Order: sequence, then structure tokens, then C-alpha cells
Amino acid sequence: MINTIKSLLIKYKELITYGIFGVATTIVNFIVFKLSNVVFGEEFYLLSNVIAWVVSVIFAYITNKLWVFESKSFKLQVVMKELLSFFAARGFSFIIEEVGLYLLVDAAKLSDYSMDLVYLSLSGTMISKVIIGVVVVILNYFFSKMFIFRKKEKG
Repeated sequence: MINTIKSLLIKYKELITYGIFGVATTIVNFIVFKLSNVVFGEEFYLLSNVIAWVVSVIFAYITNKLWVFESKSFKLQVVMKELLSFFAARGFSFIIEEVGLYLLVDAAKLSDYSMDLVYLSLSGTMISKVIIGVVVVILNYFFSKMFIFRKKEKG
């Protein structure tokens, strides 16, 4: 039983660590988004999203490189290629996030609603951020796995 669990953990280590650091990145993103909304006001939610995106993408690149996809090379050429690819892929998902937020917050008027969960009150803007966040996490994993930290085949 223990050997089976151990072999499953080894087999799915990348997906598990991506999940853990994906959650951590999402938390960083949401905290920075919320703090930016407090500083600038919720009407500037798209600006708050830009700031949250920059901070969380830097965090995500570091954690993905070191612990998820275990890219061991720190040669300038390799790091620059990874960084450019990472930011380009995240840039694509950022555009999806900005457009999605706009559509949910302004077009669908989710900003007019709020929801209370236990001791946490979520504005319609934050609810929209969560909905779009799920889509973005899935897209980011696909881009990271397929294009940025792709393992080279041996032989």
C-alpha cells in the first residue's frame, strides 16, 4: 500500500507540485489584487489585475522553474528563452483574464452582486476574478507543460 502511494506520488509529482504552487501563485495574485483594489478603488480593477499579474507571474516563473518542472539550467540563453516564453504564454492568458474580467464585471454586471462565505465577503469583482482564475490556471499549466519547460526526449 505504501509503495503504491509512493509510486503514485513519484509518477504525478509534477502535477502535484504544479497544483501546490498554482494555488500559492493564485493566492499571491488574489492578495495583490485585493490590496490594489483597496489602494486604487474597485473601479480600477483592471489596473489592480495588471499589478497582481506582474507579481504573480514572477513568483510563478521562479516556482515553476525550480520545483515544478525542475529546469536545472541557469545559462543566460536558457533562462532568457524560458522567461520570454513564460511571459508570452502568461501574457496570452493575461489578455484572456482582462477580457474575461471586463465581460463579467462590466458587461454582465457581476460587480452589482456580492456573496458572504462564513466571515469572508466577496464582491462581484472578486467572484469574477475567481471564475476567470480557474480558466487561467488550466491554460497556464498547458502552456508551461507543452511549450516552456518541455522535457527534451533522450536518444
